[in-house]
Amino acid sequence: MSFETISFENHDHIRTLFGPQDQYLRLVRDSVGIEVVVRGDELRIHGEPDQVDRGRRVINELCAIIDAKRMLPESDVHQVLGRLDGESEEGHQSSGIDLHERSRNVCPKTPGQEQYVRAIRKNDLVFCTGPAGCGKTYLAVAMAINILRTEQVRRIVLVRPAVEAGEKLGFLPGDLLAKVNPFLRPLLDALNDMLDHEQVRLYMDHDVIEIVPLAFMRGRTLNDTFIILDEGQNTTATQMKMFLTRMGQDSRIVVTGDVTQVDLESSVRNGLTDAIRRLAHIKGVGVVELSGRDIVRHRLVRDIVSAYEDGEPSLKRRGR
Repeated sequence: MSFETISFENHDHIRTLFGPQDQYLRLVRDSVGIEVVVRGDELRIHGEPDQVDRGRRVINELCAIIDAKRMLPESDVHQVLGRLDGESEEGHQSSGIDLHERSRNVCPKTPGQEQYVRAIRKNDLVFCTGPAGCGKTYLAVAMAINILRTEQVRRIVLVRPAVEAGEKLGFLPGDLLAKVNPFLRPLLDALNDMLDHEQVRLYMDHDVIEIVPLAFMRGRTLNDTFIILDEGQNTTATQMKMFLTRMGQDSRIVVTGDVTQVDLESSVRNGLTDAIRRLAHIKGVGVVELSGRDIVRHRLVRDIVSAYEDGEPSLKRRGR
């Protein structure tokens, strides 16, 4: 058995680290296999040498989150601990994305997300598949902002197919932007989460950032542009070919999608899987497949995705 002591500037920092009713402390203790004793403004970690070392790294990472956010969301605790669950951190290096917005950064939270960011930096065309909540769109938008603000491109174009998710919305009132807003809202949410609302509006007013339905991409050539196609699984093979051939000089494309949530007719082959099959071997094309381990939304989302992947549950009929 060994131990290590970690000192804090004040006791409030320790209370934040432990969480409501010591919930986070129990998660860390049970996941890492350590005992934690509080003495004044110090923590003493007890356990086997490798457990103590892992415990120290986990606590230091959680403290860094507290320093950055002035709080500790439960989702961040689960993400830090998730890296211990069968995932090797050997060679794991941070690939933080500088937004050049009041020193704000977006940091990949899992090895899979790290691989995704590296693929975008390395390739001109990247396909990323994965379940809901694993950061496919969010990280792509963050990289687009970074590349725009480092003057590697002149503009950003965000594209989405206007496909209804199993529902018929009928006639939508308003002008074109109002009609397509429900379909494009997730891209706007990501932008507004990273940049000030006025900055987003200014970019859009000057066509530095353009959000457009997929159907309006035909016939265009986009030079010096970072282009993101979201929900790529809801394109047909023909639409995907049309979209990919919009790439002009000094442009980059990221296509994201969840192939388990296709809203096309069952007889229609989706363009995302078709494109990956055709193009994955080409130099300059990156393909990243994220999994449930990369989900960074509410902790229940990972369990929900896993439950649906397990297939139909067996229900026992109740006799009357």
